[in-house]
Amino acid sequence: MNEIEAVGEEALLDPLATGGVACKERPWLYALLIAPSAVLMNGVVQGGVLSYVMRQQGIGIGRISEVVSLISLPTSLYFLWSPITDFLVQRRTWVLLGAVTAGMLMAIAFQQPNLAARSAILLMFLAACCSQLVVSSCGGMMGTLHGERPRRVAGSFYQAGSAGFGAAAVFVLVMVSGQHRLLVALVAALIAGPAVFVLGAPRQPASDGERFGIVMRKLGGEFKTTFWRWAAIPYALLITFPMNSGAAVGLLPGVAQDYGVGGSQVAWMNGFGGALLMACGSLAATLIPAKVRASVAYLMVGLVNAATLLILWLGPLRPGVYFIGATLYLFTVGTGLAIFTAVVLEFMGHSGKSGSGRYSIINSLGNVPVLYMIRMDGWGGNRWGTRGLPGTEAVLSAVGAVILLAYFMTRKKDEAAPAGIAVVD
Repeated sequence: MNEIEAVGEEALLDPLATGGVACKERPWLYALLIAPSAVLMNGVVQGGVLSYVMRQQGIGIGRISEVVSLISLPTSLYFLWSPITDFLVQRRTWVLLGAVTAGMLMAIAFQQPNLAARSAILLMFLAACCSQLVVSSCGGMMGTLHGERPRRVAGSFYQAGSAGFGAAAVFVLVMVSGQHRLLVALVAALIAGPAVFVLGAPRQPASDGERFGIVMRKLGGEFKTTFWRWAAIPYALLITFPMNSGAAVGLLPGVAQDYGVGGSQVAWMNGFGGALLMACGSLAATLIPAKVRASVAYLMVGLVNAATLLILWLGPLRPGVYFIGATLYLFTVGTGLAIFTAVVLEFMGHSGKSGSGRYSIINSLGNVPVLYMIRMDGWGGNRWGTRGLPGTEAVLSAVGAVILLAYFMTRKKDEAAPAGIAVVD
């Protein structure tokens, strides 16, 4: 395999190899950079703000679910247009463009008297597509970080910001939902406003004036180095296996009453309180030593996450059992999400010229286990009752983690990331 201005593995793993540049890269900044997408997707669309406002407009639940599902679609398909963030302008400029455009489109949509109208749906769908430019740009920017430690910290803050800003947006926007003008203004401000923090991110030139043919050859080489290798197979399995899927997050409220838990308690546990637990879990991932490979750390966290479900599976149907099990589960889901981002970066290697596109492809695969585990958890609940839901996820997650852990624990560390990606920043 031909290398393209190869970056040595030691440059990725040793934060001192670049003369302390990691200190200037501000990995904590990614908690703020992801905020526009977090507010729109995790807060407005999937967090319940949109459905709440639509219900106030007298729209039926069936129609609401159709609209929310449609507008959520870009989170799985954004790899189709995300490669554009590797071109034309800097990635941090794409963050600004994506966030501001998404904020404006959502504000215009929320001015419509009927959010189920085709014009409003189209505007919200386009806003969701624009918000994913923020995700792909952040992924490409994280791929340029030097040293494993800054990458881990960036991934942790990235996921913490995603959970925290999404939950905060739900709280604020639902509170002001009765004041239409204020709601529209806040929707625009909360989505577009945080993008200004991207000005604190390091400059990342989009082009160095090379001819089109040379650029295309480098892009092809980077994709080949990342995906066309034997080591890509276990990484693909790692991302698509059931551990750390978090599928039960949205299903546990459905069995809460069987544990004697009331509606207001569920609303807190799976609302703002749950988001806070996931954010804290994401930040806790920074405590895992960088010398532990992301792939190995991810599988270990997967085993712990599966173990938390044993409380709900084997414990008595009492409120205390639900609170303890759900608390530990949500916390470890947050930790798993943070390490998942580190796994994506480990799989991808350095950003080079195509980091945003490659990050988007790999990251999109992470939605696969969420989708099929929701079905599997539901099947387990139907077959074995209340305990069958957490039991199914616990068993499948643990089995998947053990199988892959046996492989990655015996794998040489210097095989962790591809070494043929160009440095362009």
